[in-house]
Amino acid sequence: MYDVVIAGGGPAGLSAALVLGRCRRRVLLCDNGHPRNEATTALHSYLTRDGIPPAEFLALGRQELTRYDTVEVRDVTVTGAECVSGVFVTTLEGGEQVRSRKLLIATGVRDNVPAIEGLRELYGRSVFHCPYCDGWEVRDQPLAIYGRGARGCGLSLELTNWSSDLVLVTDGPSEIDEKQREHLSRNGISIREDRVVRLEGEDGILRRIVFAQGEPLERRALFFTTGQSQKSELAVRLGCEFNEKGTVRTGKFESTHLRGLFVAGDASRAVQWVIVAASEGAEAAFAINSDLIKEDLR
Repeated sequence: MYDVVIAGGGPAGLSAALVLGRCRRRVLLCDNGHPRNEATTALHSYLTRDGIPPAEFLALGRQELTRYDTVEVRDVTVTGAECVSGVFVTTLEGGEQVRSRKLLIATGVRDNVPAIEGLRELYGRSVFHCPYCDGWEVRDQPLAIYGRGARGCGLSLELTNWSSDLVLVTDGPSEIDEKQREHLSRNGISIREDRVVRLEGEDGILRRIVFAQGEPLERRALFFTTGQSQKSELAVRLGCEFNEKGTVRTGKFESTHLRGLFVAGDASRAVQWVIVAASEGAEAAFAINSDLIKEDLR
C-alpha cells in the first residue's frame, strides 16, 4: 500500500511528490501528460524559471524525482477513487486499483476555450486567459477582451494595467448593465456586441477579429474569460464542496472535508499561477507527512 497517491503531475503534484519523497514516503504520482498550459510557449512569474517552456519545466520536475526511490511516476489517468474504511482505493485507466493512506488531487482545471474559427491556431501565442501570465509580452498593444457581463467587464478593467487600447468583444448581447458601461467608458474601453465570425492571424499572431456585421477589428492579442471546469471528476465524486468559481473549498494546508483527502493547485484556488500551485503542493505534502507521523507514533 502506498502512503500517498497523487492524481496530477503538474507543478502542485510534482512539488508534493518531491517533498514527500524527501520525507521517505512511498508515493505514486499519476499524470496523463496534458497540462492546462500545454498550448503555451512559456510560463511566467516563477522565480528562476521565468520564460521556460511548460514541457521543459515538467521534465525537470520529473527528473528531480528520480533521486528518490520511494517515488513512482506513471503516465496514466486516475479514473476513480473512493475511501473505504479510512483507506483510499484509486482506480487507474485500464482498471487497476491501488490503495493508499492519503490521496492528493492535483489535476487542475480546464479552460472553456471559445469555439471561434481560427482561435486554436493562435491559442498560447496571442490568445490568452491570464494577463499576469502573458500581459507583459503584449504590453501597450491593441488588445481585445472576449467575455460578457461582470466577468468581461472585470477582465477589461484589469487589463488597463497593460494597455490603454482595449476593446471588449461580447459576441452578442453584452449582458453589461449601465453602471458597468459607464465604468468601462471612463477608462477608455469600448464594446463590440457584433457576432464574431473568426480570428485571423499569421504565424500564431492575431491580426484582426472578423464580425458578422461591421468592420473587422485590428488587434494584436485577445484575452478571454469564459469560465473553467474541473479537469477531473474525482473531487466531485468524493463529495468535495465547491465555491462560486467552481474550484474546491479547502482548509488549512489544502485539507478537505474528508480526512486524508487533499486538493492542491488550480483545482482549489483563485490565484492560478504555476508558482502558487507548487507552493500549495508543498503545503499539502507537509500536512500529509505530519498526519502520517502522528498516525504511526506509538
